[in-house]
Amino acid sequence: MAKVAITLQVNGESHEVLLEPRKLLSDALREELRLTGTHVGCEHGVCGACTVLLDGRPVRSCLLFAVQVEGQEVTTIEGLRRNGLTPLQRALHEEHGLQCGFCTPGIVLTFEAWLRDHPEPSEAEIRNALSGNLCRCTGYQNIVRAIAKAAAEGRT
Repeated sequence: MAKVAITLQVNGESHEVLLEPRKLLSDALREELRLTGTHVGCEHGVCGACTVLLDGRPVRSCLLFAVQVEGQEVTTIEGLRRNGLTPLQRALHEEHGLQCGFCTPGIVLTFEAWLRDHPEPSEAEIRNALSGNLCRCTGYQNIVRAIAKAAAEGRT
């Protein structure tokens, strides 16, 4: 298949890449741009490990072709580190809301956006929103506690 030249806007930077039109965004981020914080788990959009922000909204990068996002801003977990840890990242650390770390980037990006729209979530709302992200290590208790803590800190 013939490759096409596209420009990806990722983490505030412009990247010219040459790739096959069928290349998934997750693969382009990992293989072309070497942004390996975007993890690939199920490749069906179910686990949430590949979540990135597209124009500020969480999307599953394993369900999008890279050519589909040309002209839009993609934010990966690496793009959040510009000014140190975010309140959510800090809360996940403090509340022991991570173990192996495989699911963590997807959870962080999902909830960075979600908390903007839900600044005072209940535990039930957090659990419902978290149901789109699979974690095989933590049992979710500490993740839920960390998200609630980050939400509370955002209100003070």
